[in-house]
Amino acid sequence: MGKIYFYFFVACIALGQFKLVTTTGFLVNRIPWRMTAVNGFSWANCDAETLPGKIKTLTILPDPLLIPGEMTVSTVLNTSVPLISPVTINVSAYKKIMGEWLKIPCLDNVGSCTYENFCDILDQLIQPGQDCPEPLHSYELPCHCPFKEGIYYLPVSSFEVPSMAIPSWFSSGDYRVTVVLSHGDQEIGCAKITFSLAGSYMHWE
Repeated sequence: MGKIYFYFFVACIALGQFKLVTTTGFLVNRIPWRMTAVNGFSWANCDAETLPGKIKTLTILPDPLLIPGEMTVSTVLNTSVPLISPVTINVSAYKKIMGEWLKIPCLDNVGSCTYENFCDILDQLIQPGQDCPEPLHSYELPCHCPFKEGIYYLPVSSFEVPSMAIPSWFSSGDYRVTVVLSHGDQEIGCAKITFSLAGSYMHWE
């Protein structure tokens, strides 16, 4: 599968959609939070398109994206090299505070973190041997390493985004995230994502 799906999973992790297990075996500590909107989502290849992996197009609608709600995604990715385990993803996340971009530390696998083998994370999220989730299955797009070189196309597809819990320090504001994907010493691709969060706390019933 192409690099864009890694970016999508990492973005979901950054937003707290997945419940990750830390090295100590405990789930990430999160609090109930209803994000009312994700505003101004934008992306760019941050390598002057010199690396073998490139996002050609990526559209996420609506803007603002209301959560919970329906999200529509379409994308085209081109990668001229295969992605073979181990695949490393380095995430650098920043929040704008009083006009300055401050780096968010890596806390419980969320924030500015390095994921040493993202192929293993995919195997934990989607058990090998199981069908890939929709719409990947319908379009015969793989969801496990290794991923062949080539062009990967996801037509316009809709997803229901549920209410979610995120780390207590992940509050409303402006964010930018840089995602670098590599295999060994070879940097394969780099993407820069910016967005704003607006939300309110929820209470347990």
